[in-house]
Amino acid sequence: MVSPPKRLSDHEYAELLKFRAGLRRFLRWSEERAAEVGLTAAQHQLLLAIRGHSDSRGPTIGELAAYLCTRHHSTVQLIDRVEHLGLVIRNRGEGRDRRIVRLLLTEKGKGKLALLSAPHLEELRRLAPLVTTLAGPATPAAEPS
Repeated sequence: MVSPPKRLSDHEYAELLKFRAGLRRFLRWSEERAAEVGLTAAQHQLLLAIRGHSDSRGPTIGELAAYLCTRHHSTVQLIDRVEHLGLVIRNRGEGRDRRIVRLLLTEKGKGKLALLSAPHLEELRRLAPLVTTLAGPATPAAEPS
């Protein structure tokens, strides 16, 4: 049996609105910055997903699809377009399994991403108070008995 939803206060609704509006403004702002350097928002996100991946060999297509919340074939189409722009390269696995494809940024791709990353971090830091306000005050840890 599903329990009834918690009743929210007017203040909580106002905080949710502030957060959602701020998030939408950030996404719009991000799309505009990407367009200024000749990228779509999805292309920017792909470059970031490749650069931010923890494996130095680069992410697989499946990992990128998970980062982007897209299907495998949609991710492949996006990669095709970005590869055509000279921003990424595909590396096939070596040895027995050459089906594994990993992606790396080219110098051109690194340059495009660098143009966007510092301003994005700055904007996210500016928006951080929206998230902390929504999360509410930190609950003090219980004192050991």
